Amino acid sequence: MRVLIAPQEFKGSLSADEAARAIAAGIRASRPGWQLDLLPLSDGGPGLLDALRRAVPADTTAVVVHDPLGRPVLGRYLRLRESGEAVIEAAQANGLYHLAPAERDALHADTFGVGELIAAAAAARPPRLLIGVGGSATTDAGAGALRALGARLLDAAGADLPPGGGPLVRLEHITWTPPAWLGSFPIVVAADVRSPLCGPAGAARVFAPQKGASPAQVAILEEALERFAAVTRRVTGIDLRDLPGAGAAGGLAGGLHAFLGAAIESGFDIVARLSRFRERLQAADLVITGEGSYDRQSLAGKVTGRIIEAARTAGKPVVLLAGRADLPGARTLTSLEPDPARAMERAADLLQRLAADWATDQPA
Repeated sequence: MRVLIAPQEFKGSLSADEAARAIAAGIRASRPGWQLDLLPLSDGGPGLLDALRRAVPADTTAVVVHDPLGRPVLGRYLRLRESGEAVIEAAQANGLYHLAPAERDALHADTFGVGELIAAAAAARPPRLLIGVGGSATTDAGAGALRALGARLLDAAGADLPPGGGPLVRLEHITWTPPAWLGSFPIVVAADVRSPLCGPAGAARVFAPQKGASPAQVAILEEALERFAAVTRRVTGIDLRDLPGAGAAGGLAGGLHAFLGAAIESGFDIVARLSRFRERLQAADLVITGEGSYDRQSLAGKVTGRIIEAARTAGKPVVLLAGRADLPGARTLTSLEPDPARAMERAADLLQRLAADWATDQPA
């Protein structure tokens, strides 16, 4: 039996790589003779670098950048050896995982550190720069990243706006001198959603509550993103408001599209191509995938839903392991530990046990 183990992150507890290793350990305990192919996956958010490092030869560079609240953290980016492409995981700088729940500040969290990562990776003039977005603590339309790259965001009096998405309600003008390297190589944003920047399905109304925004703060952020879209259109001629994917990572994708000329593409498709997911799927007898919460969003272009779709198209059975599930068909950690908080604390052990129990029930 050849098994492709291809989970995404179990948000808040396990990276995709940690989840893959826990599943593999459980299967080996019950079926030591099975062949296991570990392929942690990502759609551009947290775990992107881990997924690619396991799948393809790559070199890692570390650089000190700033987190969503302006504190120094160590960020990393990759250089793929075969192609020379540089890969950034924006969450290394602006990820929600940098913040304790009490620290979440939806109005002032900022993407400045993402711009620092971009500048560091771009300095070597790679043949292509891939920027994975997702899992962000920010809703500033990439304003902080643009500021790190030389932009100034000004109010009506010509004063620089403070960091964060909230102050963008006072945005009047953006001065932009492109970095010397811009235009030397293509830039691609690997997005995890197709949400527009503004409106009922946009970055503020759908995702800001997950980043700690109250209903009143969501309204402020919606107004701020509308203002950013209006000023950006005046400065660049590009209308971000309804552009599919522009709302990814709190609008970071939109800001990078308008000012860096970045194409916005499916993060899953990019990672699947680089990791040879479809070839490895064809070589497997079945695939095991999983995530922290299996729900309707899972089937709306997210990693788990895309893996299930690809496996069914290839005629491969799919086993789904999840922390919790609102949809049928998943084996869950909460079936072993009913308390969701404790289940997440014990996620590695429970996931290993869940995989071992499943493997035990299978024919040798």
